[in-house]
Amino acid sequence: MEIIIIGLFCAALLFCVVLDLSILYALVAGVAIFWLYGRTKGFSFKELALISFQGVKTVKNILITFMLIGMLTALWRAAGTIPFIVCSVTQLINPRIFILMTFLLNCLISLLIGTSFGTAATMGVICITMAATMDVNPVLVGGAVLGGAFFGDRCSPVSTSALLVSELTKTDIFDNIKNMVKSCVVPFVITCGIYLVMGLSSAGEGIIPDLHALFGREFRLHWVAVIPAAVIVVLSAFKVRVKAAMTVSILSALPICALLQNIPLAELPQIIVMGYTAQDAQVGAMMSGGGIVSMLRVAAIVCISSSYSGIFGKTGLFDGIKHIVEKLAERTNPFTSTLLTSFVAGAMACNQTLAIMLTHQLTEHTEKDNSRFALVLEDTVVVTAPLIPWSIASATPLAAIGGSAVSIPFAVFLWILPLWRTAGEMMKKQ
Repeated sequence: MEIIIIGLFCAALLFCVVLDLSILYALVAGVAIFWLYGRTKGFSFKELALISFQGVKTVKNILITFMLIGMLTALWRAAGTIPFIVCSVTQLINPRIFILMTFLLNCLISLLIGTSFGTAATMGVICITMAATMDVNPVLVGGAVLGGAFFGDRCSPVSTSALLVSELTKTDIFDNIKNMVKSCVVPFVITCGIYLVMGLSSAGEGIIPDLHALFGREFRLHWVAVIPAAVIVVLSAFKVRVKAAMTVSILSALPICALLQNIPLAELPQIIVMGYTAQDAQVGAMMSGGGIVSMLRVAAIVCISSSYSGIFGKTGLFDGIKHIVEKLAERTNPFTSTLLTSFVAGAMACNQTLAIMLTHQLTEHTEKDNSRFALVLEDTVVVTAPLIPWSIASATPLAAIGGSAVSIPFAVFLWILPLWRTAGEMMKKQ
């Protein structure tokens, strides 16, 4: 019975992926499938609704944070924060090390804005455009964009996945980030070395586009515009709560929008809710976006996915799989069992959020220490989800830059990190 239920849910997910439909349709279908399973276990619809609601309540803080992230990303665009940073760092690009610089620049932007999708749609688009003018292999550049975009998605204080892991494991996000930085130093250096060799062996030629002139048509590119980003960096360094830090950053961006970018005060509420829309179409292709509405989809995914957790626990749907995972952890180690589980969960879920929640649900008893478990999740499912070709975790960022799944093997950081950790765990056990 359990295999049939899981099979039906996987079929619904694959149906949406194949037909290019929103994954939300499959998640809603999952609610119906799992509720029907709950009925066969003797639960009433009222009890199942209550169980689902309790699951959603566990992520209420994340939903509030999502709203703040939407406001933040819209105002950072409108205030000229992201354009100023992009223009400043792209001046450092050398065609001979373009692939390495692509990775590093996408790492930087993803750390600041905490979203792989937003990074790919801004810095990723810029990098792929530059690659075309310099005749650099777009497949390699696409891989560097994907790896860099998820570097910050993993360890930014304003990352939805980092916040989700923190909430699920009941750990402090800043302690998690400290641990994540330590665990990724060697993989990061190895990744940079590989991209450096790739760049030197396939160096492009050509003129780097003048982004200052392009963005100058829409924004006043003054150093004051970087203040909202600096606020996040400074407050995060002092371990100020994420929601408080984002609120201060939002408040600091408002006067910059009005005074530096000359945006009428009456337009700011619309920007906060609906996102920023550039007047210039060429600029808009790279900078329009953000806003509370931009977070509704991911919020809906988290709400529906979290409603599953209670049902899974009460009905025992995954008890058999959990037993297998625990046996695997005993034979190998918690990291390896979680890594293998993350690939299965990612292939089933077709999106990062549900993959994280499924992996957490299946492996939570393999690691007793919550801080270590949080790091295990960050170094497995968070970075392996975009390695699944049919997952929206990879398909959406690559589609934003006009790339394809061919670039996934060149997202070096995403597979070097779990391999490095696996090797380390195996050496510990010897």
